[in-house]
Amino acid sequence: MTQFTRAIVRPPAANFADGLTSVDLGKPDFAKALEQHARYCDALEQCGLTLTRLPADPQFPDSTFVEDTAILTPGAAILTRPGAASRAGEVAGVEPTLRQLFQRIHAIATPGTVDGGDICQIKKHFIIGVSERTNANGARQLADLLVQEGFTSAVVDIRGVSGILHLKSGSSYLGDNRVVLIDALADHPAFSGYAIVRIAPEENYAANFLRINDQLIVSAGHPKFESAVRGFGYPVIVLDMSEFQKMDGALSCLSLRF
Repeated sequence: MTQFTRAIVRPPAANFADGLTSVDLGKPDFAKALEQHARYCDALEQCGLTLTRLPADPQFPDSTFVEDTAILTPGAAILTRPGAASRAGEVAGVEPTLRQLFQRIHAIATPGTVDGGDICQIKKHFIIGVSERTNANGARQLADLLVQEGFTSAVVDIRGVSGILHLKSGSSYLGDNRVVLIDALADHPAFSGYAIVRIAPEENYAANFLRINDQLIVSAGHPKFESAVRGFGYPVIVLDMSEFQKMDGALSCLSLRF
């Protein structure tokens, strides 16, 4: 399992509610979102990570979801090209920080699009989701760049899967050869060879969680999943993510970990 030492985060800006969302869960409470983000940062630090804290960026209401701007490997950062036009400038806001931290920088070029939320890393292998935000051209470019960095990859087309925006809305690597999947992805051949942990359909949101070194960070309100992972012996930190869920966001979206 990859050992993380650092993470990049950015708090939501005051116009966070003006961002993109595909769900109808109401308008996020900004003050509560700030509180939840602060607890999220505390949890990352509790897991042993040193944080690089970028300032809020009201020019881009979705910019708190920094994971979508890059894919990080031990030796290189791959700058993405987000699939939503309104998010195109977010990568430039993260790039200077990444250039200070990584020896090599690659970038997805037009006409490719890639959102970091569509990329699920399983040890030395990456699963790339083709979605409404990540197109086939971007997936091919990313696969080629990953080969240069010593990684393999496979592609999963999620455009026909309802209820998820990104691949990691429905899949996460738990560690110890276990992959957590929603039912719609559980039988996909890209995940064959792994021990599949199925999410109860009413708890699908819990499929996006974080394994940070020896601990798990999971979203509150999903008792079946929480019980299952505790049963595997993992230490668990539970966080309320209600305000970010309203904006299609989840735990992995709020940081770039390396």
